Amino acid sequence: MSETQFGLMQGQERSHWIRLRTLILLRWVAIAGQVTAIAVAQMLYNLQLELGLCLLAVGISVVSNLLAIFVFPENKRLSEFENFLMVLFDLLQLGFLLYLTGGLNNPFGLLVLAPVTISAAMMGLRPTLLIGGTAIILVTLLAEFHLPLRTEQGFILRIPDVFIFGNWTAIVIAILFIGAYSFRISAEMRRMSDAVAATQLALSREQKLTDLGGVVAAAAHELGTPLATIKLASAELIEELEDQPDLREDAALIREQADRCRDILRDMGRAGKDDLHLRQAPLSTLIHEAAEPHLNRGKELVFDEGPLEGGSLQQPSILRKPEIIHGLRNLVQNAVDFAQTTVWIDAGWDDDHICLHIYDDGPGFPPHLLGRIGDPFMRRRRSESDRKQRPEYQGMGLGLFIAKTLLERTGAELQFSNAGNQPVAKMRDRRGAVVVVSWPRDKIDALVGENAVPKGENKWIEV
Repeated sequence: MSETQFGLMQGQERSHWIRLRTLILLRWVAIAGQVTAIAVAQMLYNLQLELGLCLLAVGISVVSNLLAIFVFPENKRLSEFENFLMVLFDLLQLGFLLYLTGGLNNPFGLLVLAPVTISAAMMGLRPTLLIGGTAIILVTLLAEFHLPLRTEQGFILRIPDVFIFGNWTAIVIAILFIGAYSFRISAEMRRMSDAVAATQLALSREQKLTDLGGVVAAAAHELGTPLATIKLASAELIEELEDQPDLREDAALIREQADRCRDILRDMGRAGKDDLHLRQAPLSTLIHEAAEPHLNRGKELVFDEGPLEGGSLQQPSILRKPEIIHGLRNLVQNAVDFAQTTVWIDAGWDDDHICLHIYDDGPGFPPHLLGRIGDPFMRRRRSESDRKQRPEYQGMGLGLFIAKTLLERTGAELQFSNAGNQPVAKMRDRRGAVVVVSWPRDKIDALVGENAVPKGENKWIEV
């Protein structure tokens, strides 16, 4: 799947989703906490603070909030750079307050973790590194440079240097760990959200194509009688106009165009009909339909269908679900993309299971990624040889994720491995990747259990 097909937002652009009013509200909460802490320290514990400077620091935040409220519209959403400036301002304002109130002797020094966590959760890597680096510089400076906290009697409140060093170490480690942890988790959530959106879009497209096939099939059915009448009438005219070649030629043209209309409608209706009995298809037909877009891409596709040990010779009839067709199509596309010359698609069945094996003679899955196959991650081509091998490839790394998600919705289990892990009899020239898809038969067999197609007259869509 290409980026232009989905047009999904990248992780960095998610910061554009943050409303200015949300950050304003959070800042009001911070201002209320700062005012409360200053009031309690001044009135309850009689600490001698630089009250004017403290109120100046809080006042700057109040003024910036009021300006943001009156200058910008209520639905304003911030760009990444604007978010960065907002968080940086809050960090510097907090650092100034801590400088006025004892530096790392002040237990509220842990609050520098808040801006780092916010930036890691909603911004890209570079702004997060800048915010984290600024926070580390601030706590390092605050460990040495700050105004002391004094009691009413003039005593300086300070903790031993070993605890100052411990506080500094703990805060720096917390900045690094919490920042990295929050950034990684947020990135994973963003990627999963994008991948799920891509899956839903792919399934929606396949469903629309199937529905369109039903409408076309119904139209072809309704138009079949008038087209047959036109063809019959034109044939009679051809016979009667043997002595008038000009008119006979026109009648032959009418019959030719009627045949062409019939062929066009038949081709357009191949995707599916609303006929109850055509909502299902033999297993081999479904596999060929899924692989059809990749038959002429310069690679040989070899199909092999047959019963497993103890299975009946009769092929199972499979429900033509868009999830199955699109999921298998993505698996075949991946095999064709990486294959050198050949892709093998083996299907088997017994009374309980339906299995599909897709082999190729490519390089196989990278061993270090086998445990992550099916996760939505960006795949970058890192070498010139890879670029030459797959010149047409423009994927986002979502193909296998989409295939896995769609097929699992139908009850399938997927296994990814390399041919070196398969029995020797199965290998032959199949030295590349292996994908095994297995369904319980009652999940997709159109003739078993609740999936059984009801008997009766076919229903046609009225157009």
